[in-house]
Amino acid sequence: MKLPVYLGLLHTSEGTLADSFRQVSEGHGDEPDIHFICQSLAAQCDQHQEALAPVIRRYGEVADDDEPERLHADGLKETRTGPVGVLRDLQDLYLLASLVDITWTMIKQAAQGLRDEELLAVVTACDGQTSTQLKWLKTRMKQAAPQALLVAG
Repeated sequence: MKLPVYLGLLHTSEGTLADSFRQVSEGHGDEPDIHFICQSLAAQCDQHQEALAPVIRRYGEVADDDEPERLHADGLKETRTGPVGVLRDLQDLYLLASLVDITWTMIKQAAQGLRDEELLAVVTACDGQTSTQLKWLKTRMKQAAPQALLVAG
């Protein structure tokens, strides 16, 4: 069974996304909406990791597998400056959140196959929040794009 591989990927990716939301929050503190919303979204990711804990205890978590090149994503270590920097940092968050989102989808499929109601409940709660994170990021990028791409100089 390869579910522990994807549980490990999800657990790590949620932590990476949480750290990256915090980095963007601190790096763009002059944008109040970004600062406070990114802090809230990081806390959601932390809660997702906590919700996964009982599932990981049951099925395990594999960090290394026999895959030749395992998919992973590096988080944001620093933020960029200026309007284009905000846009690019939000885009990086979007990519990380997309990885988390599709991984939740794969785990949901496994949970349905296993008929694991506890895992399905975790997926349903957390996946919905990840979808909302993606919607906020997309909306905020749409808001930032005209200023960053047309006016910034």
